[in-house]
Amino acid sequence: MTSLLGSMVCLIPVIFIKDTTITAICLSGAFFFLELTVGPIWAIPMDISRRHAGTASGIMNTGSAIAGIVSPLIFGVVAQLTGSYALPFVGSVALLLVGAVLAWRFLPRRRIDQAAPAEEADLNAVPRTSA
Repeated sequence: MTSLLGSMVCLIPVIFIKDTTITAICLSGAFFFLELTVGPIWAIPMDISRRHAGTASGIMNTGSAIAGIVSPLIFGVVAQLTGSYALPFVGSVALLLVGAVLAWRFLPRRRIDQAAPAEEADLNAVPRTSA
């Protein structure tokens, strides 16, 4: 969550400052803070549900790919319609703030597998081979 807030803080000057050097430094700082979330995000599927970690990782990958395609298009459309590059950054800051708030609702100690029946095989057990 602190990395989301760090990225948000780095994006706020981009809205108000017109100097290209400072804008580039702020955007680099925002990207740095967002990259700090990559490792923990990919660890979440294993933490929540080992049984469905592959499916969850695939859904996450699909979501990030769609966001990577749609975000620049939306950014360009908003900038074109409003005549300002500041408004898309305001939207980015708002999304980062929403993400930081929603991070407090995440419960990493509650696993999805806890509802599974006790008689199912242990996923960490090494399978036996017959000789």
